[in-house]
Amino acid sequence: MHSLELLLGEDAEASVRADWDRLIEAGLPSSGRHRSPSNRPHITVMAAPSLAPETVPGIDERVAAAGFVDLPLASAGVLLFGPGRGGYVVVRQVVTTPELLELHRRVWDAVGPVPGQPRTSFPGAWTPHVTLARRMHPDQVAAALDVLEPHPAPLRAVSLRRWDSDARTVVRLA
Repeated sequence: MHSLELLLGEDAEASVRADWDRLIEAGLPSSGRHRSPSNRPHITVMAAPSLAPETVPGIDERVAAAGFVDLPLASAGVLLFGPGRGGYVVVRQVVTTPELLELHRRVWDAVGPVPGQPRTSFPGAWTPHVTLARRMHPDQVAAALDVLEPHPAPLRAVSLRRWDSDARTVVRLA
């Protein structure tokens, strides 16, 4: 999947990375195990099988023109998605403020529908979150909750990027 992602400020990113490290130290699945330089804590705004300029002409310019603004955010705590094919996904839910929902709508309006988009990133169905771990088995969930920070640092979205999973590249858009 390709995605448009909000990146976090330095303190928020450090807080999420500390959660990733706590999961690793406990021998649990963690997003921190992916050591690619492009692997950063983020909030996915939109995902699709392809968001490359060849598939969505002018995407970078249209998203940049959508008017990204630096946004203060807050975590609503730990949330579980699933169970899916590989187990649960453990995330930090992000509070859906009117400003965050407005940014999501502007990005959606700028890009428009793209074939194959998961409904979970559609306006009205989107749950903003930061992924902490994937493929967690039920017996691991309780252990994860024991090691995760109960009160994470405040979050701040400071930039927007496009992740191309085929080329394994990122393009900063704002």
